[in-house]
Amino acid sequence: MIDQHELAYKKILAHSLETTLLGSVESVLAWDQETYMPSAAIELRSKQLEMLAHLVHKHHTSPKFKKLLNSLIDLEHGTYATTSFTEGQLANLREWRRDYLKMAKLPSSFVKTFARTTSQAQHVWAEAKRTNRFDLFQPYLDKIILLNRKKANFLGFQEHPYDALIDLYEPDMTVRELTPIFARLKLALMTLLREIASKPAPHRDFLHKQYPPHQQMQFAHLLLKTMGFEPETSRLDLSMHPFCSCISPNDTRMTTHVHHEDPMANFFAVLHEGGHGLYGLGRPIEHFGSPLSESVSLGVDESQSRFWETIIGHSLPFWHYFFPLLEEQFPDQLGGIDLETFHRAINSVRPSLIRIHSDEVTYSLHIIIRFELEKALIEGSLKSKELPEAWNEKMREYLGVAPSQDSEGCLQDIHWSMGAMGYFPTYTLGNLYAAQIFSTFKKKYPQWETKVAQGDLRFIRDWLKSTLHCCGRLYPPRELMQKITGQPLNEQPYLDYLNEKFRSLYKL
Repeated sequence: MIDQHELAYKKILAHSLETTLLGSVESVLAWDQETYMPSAAIELRSKQLEMLAHLVHKHHTSPKFKKLLNSLIDLEHGTYATTSFTEGQLANLREWRRDYLKMAKLPSSFVKTFARTTSQAQHVWAEAKRTNRFDLFQPYLDKIILLNRKKANFLGFQEHPYDALIDLYEPDMTVRELTPIFARLKLALMTLLREIASKPAPHRDFLHKQYPPHQQMQFAHLLLKTMGFEPETSRLDLSMHPFCSCISPNDTRMTTHVHHEDPMANFFAVLHEGGHGLYGLGRPIEHFGSPLSESVSLGVDESQSRFWETIIGHSLPFWHYFFPLLEEQFPDQLGGIDLETFHRAINSVRPSLIRIHSDEVTYSLHIIIRFELEKALIEGSLKSKELPEAWNEKMREYLGVAPSQDSEGCLQDIHWSMGAMGYFPTYTLGNLYAAQIFSTFKKKYPQWETKVAQGDLRFIRDWLKSTLHCCGRLYPPRELMQKITGQPLNEQPYLDYLNEKFRSLYKL
């Protein structure tokens, strides 16, 4: 006789797979919009994405799914109807419940409006950024702020509406926890930045010569191949803002942006998105359609991109292997440049207007600025028309630079046009997680530098896959990090890493 609990679980699993497949179609259309879609198709694409968002939401919150789920885990209290399931099955039920409760609080009409508005806003943002016209984007930003306030109220919160938004990307994270961590981090980073500013800047003119795009892309593909990517399961394309879409564990779409006179921005974007991509490819395909094959949080996801882009990709051993290959690709641009000069140049610390081009020391200051501005926009203490000046003021205070045009300021990121408020803090959380993971990694592989200098990167991918990627959402983010690193979230490992690296580079 078939166990009724097991039968209900199989039905939930089948329903979840259908929901995931619908979501993957939505992801492909969103990817296409940013890569190959003709600009005149935006109106229809907005309607397509609106329809799919509605279908995904409807499927996720259907009475049938609710009834099945409630038969195995009490939706109100979270208690299981049986403990006879495996640890993975119990985790799936826990995460299905979490997702259902959030989705069920959002009215279908709201989901459709949100999808339609953000699809249109992304198109307008791209034009506003290209023409440096904040006035074009501001009306859409107002709509998105209002929609996010409504979303926070629908979802519910105890202390601050921004908590409800952060929780969508980093479960159980709050303003109360982030604020003191970011305050300590901000003070320490600004102090280190001032010390570094007193030292001579490394020579880096050679990085800003003409680097032909087709040659850049050849090298970019080499980086991905060495990391372990195969053309059968991944691809790299161009977009205005680099991103990665993990459609399934067999389908990872990455994009980059080519800068004719700044090839390293391209290469580090590829390493960054490659980190996301390996996390997507490393999750267990046999569990596709369930939380066990999904990213546990955006902070943890970001830890993988920052691990590859900065900790590995900016390291001397990495370029001990790759710099001769880069010289071979660009002999005219890099002729006469030695490895030490190149390494110091790519790790030079200087305040940048653009977040994605910023160095390791200043990067999190960019994120803290966005966190403070987002929180103010959501709570209403800052109006959208005041955003450009508020942005510039914080840039001057924290980084000592300010943009002369909004395309290099408050229009530079795509996230607000996507409606993704509460997302930015996960970038710095990714840095903190990455540093904690790196501490554990170094103990496991004390000779890691020797292996990387020989061009061996796959042992890193394999370790991350067996340690973190394979877990999916088996454990909540805090529990996962505790299991991997043996310590709770804190900023000290990250600050230790930065101080050790940059005090040595700048002889502080």
